[in-house]
Amino acid sequence: MSFEYLALLAAACWAVGSLMSATAATHLGAFAFTRIRMLSASVMLWLLALLLGTWHSLTLDSLYLLALSGLIGIFIGDTALFAAMNRLGPRRAGVLFATHSLFSAVLAYLFLGETLWGWTLFGSSLLISGVMVAIFFGKRKNEEHAWENGNQQVKRGMALALLSALCQSVSTLMVKPLMETDIDAVAASAVRMSTAFVLHFALLLLGFSVARARTPATPKVLALTIGNAALSMVLGMTLILQALKHGNAGLVAILSSVSPILVLPLLWLVYRKSPAVGAWLGAIMTVAGTVLILAH
Repeated sequence: MSFEYLALLAAACWAVGSLMSATAATHLGAFAFTRIRMLSASVMLWLLALLLGTWHSLTLDSLYLLALSGLIGIFIGDTALFAAMNRLGPRRAGVLFATHSLFSAVLAYLFLGETLWGWTLFGSSLLISGVMVAIFFGKRKNEEHAWENGNQQVKRGMALALLSALCQSVSTLMVKPLMETDIDAVAASAVRMSTAFVLHFALLLLGFSVARARTPATPKVLALTIGNAALSMVLGMTLILQALKHGNAGLVAILSSVSPILVLPLLWLVYRKSPAVGAWLGAIMTVAGTVLILAH
């Protein structure tokens, strides 16, 4: 499978996983939910690496780089995104986080010498614009979220959302040269995920109140959390690393950013509500941009 389809498949995993996470994250709290799914993902990834024997592909030098990538992208990036959502709400934070594809394209050009030209560049621009339009204008008037009501700490929230996007881009580009070697994507994902889990667990051990579970986990919540970990973090993250083995890092980031668009039909299926006009417009732009990229 080509890297373009691997990136799109990863976005699909994240889209489905996001629906599974809503109930569990609300029940446990963002930090406790993240910690449990990181633990679940780490266990699954290491079991796979051991069963497949691919852990041998890891070297001492690669461990340092992968751990640093996990620190920047998963631990700092995810934490900053949750903090941004608390200040801006999921919609506005989502628009700002979508800039990670732009950051990736620019950084890939500056540090990896990767360029996008012609129809591919036009398609990428259309795709990114479509994602932002769908998020920003995809809400109906009667769907105001409680988090959207206030405008407190807007500047800090914007800074955190952009920090999260930048961390996502930097962590991806850090491992791009490494993934072009013989290192296995599953083993690499295991190291990144384990690093982030250890750091999250350290927050709990150090007594940070935000790291504690809001309410005790139930069997249903644990099942949803583990399912999200398997789909979003084990399969999704590994597919992205596999895509980086053969593809343009900026283009991988751009294609994988279609996740908010893929959520729209899933929400329609679950809640029986047609997406807003802005969401349809953004989806059309995104699909057109994706087709142009795949065709050229």
